[in-house]
Amino acid sequence: MVSSPTSQRVRKLPDERRAEILAEAASIALKEGLERITLRAVADRLGVRPGLISHYYPAAEDLVIAAFVLAVSEEREELFPDGGTPFERMAHLISRVEGDGAAGLSRLWLNARHLCRFTPALARALQAQEYLDRSRLVALIDDGVAAGEFAAGDSHAACVRILVAVDGVGAYVNNVGSFDEDAYTRFVTDVAEWSLGIPAGKLRAAVDQLRQG
Repeated sequence: MVSSPTSQRVRKLPDERRAEILAEAASIALKEGLERITLRAVADRLGVRPGLISHYYPAAEDLVIAAFVLAVSEEREELFPDGGTPFERMAHLISRVEGDGAAGLSRLWLNARHLCRFTPALARALQAQEYLDRSRLVALIDDGVAAGEFAAGDSHAACVRILVAVDGVGAYVNNVGSFDEDAYTRFVTDVAEWSLGIPAGKLRAAVDQLRQG
């Protein structure tokens, strides 16, 4: 019996297959954690043999690190859009980091910071990604200062305060109890307003408008 074309396994180009493997690993990282990324786990989800995964990623650690980098890099592009005024772009960033969809990334960063204590290569990758985030945020703040929308005297210091606020809120992402207090759910907004010299309530109103839209 001759197999039909649809029943035959499609041979994918190396770059396409690598991207598919990496995307699946990144999905596991976001939904289940970096520890759940194994060659077999990725193979099972793609319906292939583990040997195919090891052909592209002989060491599971390399796949774990690449998955982390992909996930946070894709989120960075979502956090820092090109269009809009600096104030609008900042409101967009805050609305995402305070939004319901931020939990997965918060868990991933928390997970990576724990694991990098035991994995030097992951620690180096994490440090590089933090540098890229800081660079994009400092550039955004500089644009806002130049446009007269922000009054931050030190863009780097303002950036550090905002990112520490993001990480501080994210540290509670695995808590079983709910945090409904306004001081917690809007902490990043409040810190950003203070750090950037934005009148109290102005950034919060812009973030609320984005959420409602």
